[in-house]
Amino acid sequence: MANRRYSKYFPIIFLFADLFFLNLGFILANKIRFSFWWYESSAYPFLFGFLNVTWIIIYFLTKLDRVDREKGVVDNISQVLLALTINLAVVFAMWVATRAYFYSREHLFYTYLFFSICVVSWRVGVIYILRYYRTKGFNLRNIVIVGYGPIGKSLERHFRDNPEIGYNLLGFFDHNTDQKNVIGDIKSAMTFAQENQVDIMFCSLPKLYDKDVKKLIDFAENNLIKIKLVDDLRIVGDKNLSVQKYGAIPVINVNSIPLDKMVNRFFKRAFDLVFSSLVMIFILSWMVPLVGLLIKLESKGPMFYRQSRHGKNNQLFLCWKFRTMVVNDEADTKQAVKNDPRITRIGNILRKTSIDEFPQFINVFLGDMSVVGPRPHPVNLNNIFSPKIDRFVQRHAVKPGVTGLAQAKGYRGETKRFSEMYGRVKLDRFYVKNWSLYLDIKILFLTVLSLIKYKAY
Repeated sequence: MANRRYSKYFPIIFLFADLFFLNLGFILANKIRFSFWWYESSAYPFLFGFLNVTWIIIYFLTKLDRVDREKGVVDNISQVLLALTINLAVVFAMWVATRAYFYSREHLFYTYLFFSICVVSWRVGVIYILRYYRTKGFNLRNIVIVGYGPIGKSLERHFRDNPEIGYNLLGFFDHNTDQKNVIGDIKSAMTFAQENQVDIMFCSLPKLYDKDVKKLIDFAENNLIKIKLVDDLRIVGDKNLSVQKYGAIPVINVNSIPLDKMVNRFFKRAFDLVFSSLVMIFILSWMVPLVGLLIKLESKGPMFYRQSRHGKNNQLFLCWKFRTMVVNDEADTKQAVKNDPRITRIGNILRKTSIDEFPQFINVFLGDMSVVGPRPHPVNLNNIFSPKIDRFVQRHAVKPGVTGLAQAKGYRGETKRFSEMYGRVKLDRFYVKNWSLYLDIKILFLTVLSLIKYKAY
């Protein structure tokens, strides 16, 4: 069995490859910025060493040394992007703490540009190579399923339909040995596992007694065989599950979301602060006086329009926008429609280009909103649709966003039909359940494409 295990070499191979690309990026940045492959300066050898040591530490802290065959490509990319974000944050922290402002920002930019592209590309390439390798019958893990029933059959179909995972099912074991595909009883499963080099035993809990499970766990631990317990939780649908422990009692949480974790909230908030700060410094600093002047010249009233909207946990906050309508009494109760007479000429341009939403980066900086998240609806709109759409309120489990998955997919402007709002909410719920930094970045790119393709009014 040991002869066919090459995965033990993956952590060191991945680490050396990462360091190779990091140092290659550093050297190329030297050439671009300073016209030398190795810049002769007493400060830059320290930076070279610091970047390498920092990446080694973060590599192990973020578990990039683990190659999980069950993980999808997107999950692997998200993990790498998380490590890169942490690494860059540590470097900037060092930069500020030591007042090392003499380091070239352009040099760091090129270093991390090359490093990020190379490390993501090569890891994705390795994942696809490994998956192809497994479909050809290599790098397999022998498994058995103990407990023959609906959940066991579903596992069998999943492994058969996804050969890239690399699980070789040797057979089922059950108390009832008369069933098709069952090759032995529970006791014989242990003997079979020893004689056939079984790597993993899946135990279907609905079909086993407690004493059976205890014996199988003891046997697996005494024979260095991984054991996984499977219960039929399909009744909870597509909800995210997590296991919590209350003392020695494991409890399954059926509606956990990624942003329940403090580390995820920290990185999302850090991203929001950096992104919103850059927007306010480089865009709003000149946009506010310019757009504000145009708004004032065309119609009387304030430059900004502030409206109460529901945020995280249904808490109300004031959402900022550039005013795009003449001042009217129906602004809070009536949605804008196509050719709405209340919309000013400059307001029409602001809406079509979505420039009217830019002041919401102030909300992001203040912590009421996020750069990416479910768009906050007017209170009146929430009151209308919340009773009609199941789990509507789930979109308020996270902070609302300046843009969101629904907007990136083209759901912008007026919601005249129930189906339009239902589509928005469905995508918002998907975002809440599947959040990742990678997804946020992807949504930002999709939003730009959507702005080009779709026009709001």
